[in-house]
Amino acid sequence: MAFPIWKGLVRTTPTVAPIAHRALLSITGSQSTEFLNGLLATSVNGSPRHRYSAFLHAQGRVMYDTFLYTTAGGYILEYDAKALEHSPEVTPLLSYLKRHVLRSKVKIRPVTEEYDVWSSWGSSQDHEWETPRHWHFEQSGSIEPIWPEDGLWPWGSTECVIHDRRGVGMGRRLLARKGDPPPVAATHDLAGIDEYLLHRLTKGVPEGAKDIIPMQAFPMESNLDVMGAIDFRKGCYVGQELTVRTYHTGAIRKRILPIAIELANPQAQSSPLSFPTNIDIKPSAIDIKPAGPRPRGSGKLLSTHNGLGLALLRLEHVAGWEKGILRLEFENDGVKWKVSPWRPEWWPQQPVEEIST
Repeated sequence: MAFPIWKGLVRTTPTVAPIAHRALLSITGSQSTEFLNGLLATSVNGSPRHRYSAFLHAQGRVMYDTFLYTTAGGYILEYDAKALEHSPEVTPLLSYLKRHVLRSKVKIRPVTEEYDVWSSWGSSQDHEWETPRHWHFEQSGSIEPIWPEDGLWPWGSTECVIHDRRGVGMGRRLLARKGDPPPVAATHDLAGIDEYLLHRLTKGVPEGAKDIIPMQAFPMESNLDVMGAIDFRKGCYVGQELTVRTYHTGAIRKRILPIAIELANPQAQSSPLSFPTNIDIKPSAIDIKPAGPRPRGSGKLLSTHNGLGLALLRLEHVAGWEKGILRLEFENDGVKWKVSPWRPEWWPQQPVEEIST
């Protein structure tokens, strides 16, 4: 069920908006496919295809989430240009890739000054390719999308256009020549950068270093499994060992979820526009004498806009909030705010028979 605060905020008309702070690298050469397959967390083999994926650190933490566009001459890799601002210890992606080229027949060059990245949603062409979602649930809490084997490639095949399958209703991701709007601007409303942010917040989709903090975030806690960025059955790639071990024998205790943000004290004078990231979201028992131990740990505030946001939350805290026995709050500039998480309409629902077995 959609959270009530959505009403009046979400655009329902065909919309196209630029996506800020994205960098692009061109990767070409006869061995570019094999090169990327050894580094990305999804399989890159056979004929070149669009996909969403991630680069992981050797210890299993996320460095970059990325879109991979196929072109006539190879690939274009899209990633967050401001990753270093959120995590100075992360290796710049261009340097990281060049370190692994060795003698491979691969050429890498920046093309950020040649293209802009856009998102379009709301029209039939932005969702007519959607298919019903099916999921595989692992005992660890990992969740994988199951794409139809006899259908079209889920991420699309048109050059410079990706079907954004990270969440239902996300629309399409587009590359357009620098300074020029994409062709769909003729049929879509042209919106600002904040409209795209609000769009993905309502869909519960984390993106970039502000939400998936480099060298800190784990892939499943950041929903990369749900969004189709991890292949748990491919061969060796950087970060694979810990990721697959967690998938089979670990336990996912945190997830990024969308949240509504309201004043804890309705009489206080303040407006929830946006907040710094990484603020602690702390749980507290509503009952004065709660049964059981006090809740442990805290969550982290991520992207926010207009009273909506994303947060990395402990699932036990979310369960306590849903049962009405915990409140979730954070403090900013001396003002307390309450947090109300929810699961997007498209979020995987495990069949009852699978839960009971």
